[in-house]
Amino acid sequence: MRIAVLGAAGMTGSRVVTEAAHRGHALLAVYRTTRPDTLPPGVTPVAGDADDTDAMCALFEGVDAVVAATRPPVGREHTIAATTTALLDAAAKTGTRILVVGGAGPLAVPGHPGRLVVDDPAYVPPQWRTVAAASSAQLAACQAHEADWTYLSPPAVLEPGPRTGAYRRGTTTLLTTEDGTSRISAEDLASAVLDELEHPRGERHFTVGY
Repeated sequence: MRIAVLGAAGMTGSRVVTEAAHRGHALLAVYRTTRPDTLPPGVTPVAGDADDTDAMCALFEGVDAVVAATRPPVGREHTIAATTTALLDAAAKTGTRILVVGGAGPLAVPGHPGRLVVDDPAYVPPQWRTVAAASSAQLAACQAHEADWTYLSPPAVLEPGPRTGAYRRGTTTLLTTEDGTSRISAEDLASAVLDELEHPRGERHFTVGY
């Protein structure tokens, strides 16, 4: 496949680029201001603004899928829903499927189907609530859009780590281990992204975790 990755210089996006290149896909690594220092063979770096729908339409022409792994700077978390809508607009115009790597906020708390992760301080301490709330607004933007989208919610903790290739896949409830933790490495999240792109399951919203 030919895949465009938005946020290619970020923690998640850079690992999606690496995973996709390792699997033999052709990549457009799209970044706003910071060009990745090194890129695997077969990856083309492209500067682009995710909020510019016309520019994104031009980039999306001829690609099979888009991975949106953009993250707003601190203090501008509220902009992520609008940025996602701009990307969805471009994807709809070009007929391109888009996988949005979002947040854990809109997932249900295990054992409490009426409670969302964003509202549970056990998973989202006060300093992270703004980010979690933004991810809920981001999913709502997807749900209101006609584009061919899929929303991937990571677990509560997403950080760099080893690539094991092993993870569990869930639907819209946070996945936890026996001791109650909810985590995955960014490397294994990238593996889940590529697994979904290569073999879509048709679920609009899903999550992964150990």
